Amino acid sequence: MTGFTVALLVVVAVAGLLRWRRPAWYWLTFGVTLATLRVLVRYSSVMDACGLTVPPPRWRLAIARMANRPAPQPRAPRILRLRPTRTGLVLGLGLRPGQDAFDVAASCDRLRHSFAMYGVTSREIRSGVVELRMTGYDVLARVQMPAKVERVPMRIPVALCEDGAVHYRDYRTTPHALTVGATKSGKSVYQRNLVAELAAQDVALVGIDCKQGVELFPLARRFSALADNPDAAAELLDALVTHMEGVYQLIRAEQRITAHVPDAEIAADIWDLPDHLRPTPIVLLVDEVAELALFATKDEEKRRDRIITALARLAQLGRAAGIYLEICGQRFGSELGKGITMLRAQLTARTAHRVNDETSANMAFGDIAPDAVLAAISIPTDTPGLAVTGDSSGGWARIRTPHTSMRQAVNACNRHAHRTPELPGLAAFRPELPPTVSLVKIPAPTEAPASA
Repeated sequence: MTGFTVALLVVVAVAGLLRWRRPAWYWLTFGVTLATLRVLVRYSSVMDACGLTVPPPRWRLAIARMANRPAPQPRAPRILRLRPTRTGLVLGLGLRPGQDAFDVAASCDRLRHSFAMYGVTSREIRSGVVELRMTGYDVLARVQMPAKVERVPMRIPVALCEDGAVHYRDYRTTPHALTVGATKSGKSVYQRNLVAELAAQDVALVGIDCKQGVELFPLARRFSALADNPDAAAELLDALVTHMEGVYQLIRAEQRITAHVPDAEIAADIWDLPDHLRPTPIVLLVDEVAELALFATKDEEKRRDRIITALARLAQLGRAAGIYLEICGQRFGSELGKGITMLRAQLTARTAHRVNDETSANMAFGDIAPDAVLAAISIPTDTPGLAVTGDSSGGWARIRTPHTSMRQAVNACNRHAHRTPELPGLAAFRPELPPTVSLVKIPAPTEAPASA
């Protein structure tokens, strides 16, 4: 056996071991080169087999007849660019006349098999240009966020998409969000990841955790206000509504609408105010909304109506005042009482973890992205953190949150505890924290000198 044969066998064995144990390493070392060659070699035949070709133009057929040459072959979309990434390939296609972006989207599953890739998704960049994002392995099986991700104010990375892209929670674009999921589906880890990322930003965190505070109170050093029961939650929400009204009065006072003020300087929300006048934005996290909506007595029903009314007002009016909602729950349907569907209509961003029935998935996506309902109910039980996310545009994607333990979230909140703002209107709801104890090393007692 020659040295070349031995080296070739070693390379094949290493490639097989990496593909089995470390698919990300295999992709970066061997997979990206093999996949690029496979796409370039098979491209024309695959496009023809998938019905993504168009007949040649008539002038070419006429020239072929006059020159007595064979008829030209059907034409596939042009490859505008081919860019390798750390998880797959990005293929930019220029469509031929008569082709449509929907045709490419409908053929994604056939393209996945033909190019031997793990997944293929498509999106239209502009008229006549479609981008295919191909993944070489299951990036959601073992979530590894990129080493460098973009972090800007009110826009944080929270998960990884199935095409390898980072999923961001952008509060300026989608102010309010709804997160549903059954028990042990990863909903709490998703919320922890949100808090850990928001802790590093100049934002006030306000929490309502009616499970006696077991989820949010360990993170209390970074929260400006917390409530652990429905009665306290009702008072806290009323205080938030009062704070919102005060912010609007500040905006009105600073609008200065005169003929000499440029349009760009007329304030319509807190982000149009000068930095020294801008109030701190607030993110309100509700851990289990059903605990706020259920009631058993007449007094509890009055409290429930008061809570839901305040939440609906914050969802309708809070965006310009810099108040953003994160509502979590196992179900969020009309059985929770009046006002719930009105509140749900204001929650633009939707995230559904594993649910126990189709009705729960319909509560999240039935009115914005019906195609995502089937994807939400097909999430297996052995993949906690896997979710389907969408918004009012109708688009949706599978995502998975990296596992964030409670200790990691607590450390992040303690590390950024100095960023916790003091909100005078919410001072009564500031969590009482035990003083930090610094360990002081006590010197060992010295031996007394021996008597003479």
